[in-house]
Order: sequence, then C-alpha cells, then structure tokens
Amino acid sequence: MGIPLAQQAKVAAYVVRQQLAGRKRFPLVLMLEPLFRCNLACAGCGKIDYPDAILNKRLSVEDCLGAAEECGAPVVAIAGGEPLLHKEMPQIVEGLLAQGRIVILCTNALLLEKRMEAYKPHPRFIWDIHLDGDKAQHDWAVSQEGVYERAVAALKKVKALGFRTAINCTLFNNAHAERTAKFFDDVTALGVDNIMLSPGYSYERAPDQQHFLNRQATKELFRDVFSRNTGKTKWRMGNSPLFLDFLAGNQTYHCTPWGNPTRNIFGWQRPCYLLGEGYAKTFKELMEDTDWDKYGVGNYEKCADCMVHSGFEATAAIDAITKPWKAVAAQLRGPRTQGPMAPEIDLTRQRPAEYVFSAHVQKAMGELAHEPKRGAKHGDTAAPATAAE
Repeated sequence: MGIPLAQQAKVAAYVVRQQLAGRKRFPLVLMLEPLFRCNLACAGCGKIDYPDAILNKRLSVEDCLGAAEECGAPVVAIAGGEPLLHKEMPQIVEGLLAQGRIVILCTNALLLEKRMEAYKPHPRFIWDIHLDGDKAQHDWAVSQEGVYERAVAALKKVKALGFRTAINCTLFNNAHAERTAKFFDDVTALGVDNIMLSPGYSYERAPDQQHFLNRQATKELFRDVFSRNTGKTKWRMGNSPLFLDFLAGNQTYHCTPWGNPTRNIFGWQRPCYLLGEGYAKTFKELMEDTDWDKYGVGNYEKCADCMVHSGFEATAAIDAITKPWKAVAAQLRGPRTQGPMAPEIDLTRQRPAEYVFSAHVQKAMGELAHEPKRGAKHGDTAAPATAAE
C-alpha cells in the first residue's frame, strides 16, 4: 500500500477508541469543501452548477479549522471546486496539520506551480492531483486540452521538492482497461506515493450523464484493470485493500455515509458528498438528526449504482480494522479478478428518487441576499470580498 504505516496506525487507533466508546456511527475522513468555484468546467462534475453569488462564497480559515475540531476525523480531504483558488489555503493546511490531522489537498494542479512555495513538505500532508487517465482520457474528462501535461509537470516539481504526492483517478464507462493499467504503470514510474481510485461520481447535476458506471460495469472494469497489475513495479494504492476488493465485486458492503461527512459553504451536507439533500448547522445535528436508513444502496433509487469511495471506503476500512486477517489476505493476494462475484444488494424496496437541488439553491440565494456584505459600512452595497483570485 501507499499509505505510511504510521498513518494506518493513527486511523486504526482512532477507530478502536470509537468502538470502545460504543459509538455506532463516527467519521473517518472529513470532506472539506471551502469553495465551489473552479478553474475547470468538467462535464462529469456537478459541483460548479451554482449561481455566481454561491460560487463566490468561501469558508474562512476559522470555519475550516472549526469544522475539523467539531467533526474529529483523523483525516481531512480538502476538495472543491479548486482549493488552490482560496487565498487562505496555506493557513488552512497549516492549521489542520497543527491539529494533528492527515491532510489530503486535492487539486487539478493548474495553479500548483504558482502556489507550491507557500507550502512545506510534511509527513501528514499529501498533494492529491487529479488525473483520470493518460493524456487523451484525462483531457477528455476535464473538458480541456493540455491539462494533463500541466498537471504532470507540476507533479514532478512538487515531488522533487520532497512533498508526498498522489493521484486521484476516477474511471468512467469509456475507460479502457489496458490503457488505464499502462497509465498506472507510468505514474508509478513517476514516483507517486499512491493512486486513489473511484468509479465515476453520479452527480445529479453534471452536464454529462452518459458516462457514469453502473455497479456491474464497475466490477467488470476494475477486475479487468487489476488483472493487469503484473509489471515489475506494483502499483502503490491509496485505497484500503478491501475497498479495492469491493470494486472488483468481491465484497457485499453497505454504504457508510457518515464515515466521510461533508462540510461546505451551506453547512454539513446530508447525507453524503454526492447527494445534497439537506444541510445541518452542526456536526452533532448531522449525526443525530439525519435519517440514515433512508439512504444507501437498496434504500434509495439515487444510490442504486454507487460504489464511490466517499460512501464505501469507510465501510472497508472499518472492516479491515475489525478483521485485520481479512485485510492482510486481501493485501497479499490483491483484488480477486476471477470467479463468482459477491451477492448484490436487493433493490426491490428502494424508495424513488427525490429532486431537491433547486429548492436548496433558492433557499441559499435567499439567505445570501440578507447577509451583511463583508466590509460593508453604513449601507455600502459593494460586492463582498472573497478569499480567491
């Protein structure tokens, strides 16, 4: 695995403490979205489909550090939008590291060469660079040519400066197993510390709805990809071995949405990183007042095809910590790529999808209209300042 043993031990110790305390639901990774604004417009992303008034909003340094303290998760994954558009991102990262968190900063790397000097290498800090495949595949995924080459150039530079690096790779239904395996060989040769994998996010508002994977296609694709990990240099994966085994169809896991709670400019998002069907003002309210049984595969139509890391990585991680022999076996042999797949979850009792995005946006716009402008005095109606370029 590409995850340092010290960090594995830190997370395992945290899980054991939660279990000894008798907590049924607890977070592992805080999905922190300080802004939705991005410098790309990927066709498969629904995170930028907001009015400018919302895209201009930012979480402050205090908001971000407070969310981490409130949540208590040992790992913070900073996403967006593009986090490097936030001028206070270096202070946010520094503050989270001072709290003892493992910090994963996700970026499309277009601003990385310009911003990297504001950060210092740290054993608990990792640049997680978005690369969805080789040049042709990635530039298609981000809907812009030339992005792959810029991202790889930035990756090489931060690696040379001593930073830990990862790539996050999302596979869609047009991914080719042989090309994907060759891409993993290439980034491994570049020296990335780990590869983080996930099937395509089924964002409800994404412009491109034709390239998301269903569950059967996900399992078949990942089996095909994993079967090609036969080179001299094995891929260093950033996902847990049992999550990779799950992607290959060998585990029947239920979603653990509270394992990766999301905090963004609206508040604490219900129920998960992908579905914004309500927001809580506090983490306590999110955990205690969310009807978790309404969501997940078999419970809700929108969740039927989901196998995404933000829902299932925590399930796999807790399974691994609870049954370490199972995780060791999966690590030693790798994901099984032949034979029957694990039983699928019954979908016959799932409730129909509800579409509530527009109502949430209208509510947010109404609240913004009544917010005092930052720096406004005596009726000044100038646009609020934002911590971005």
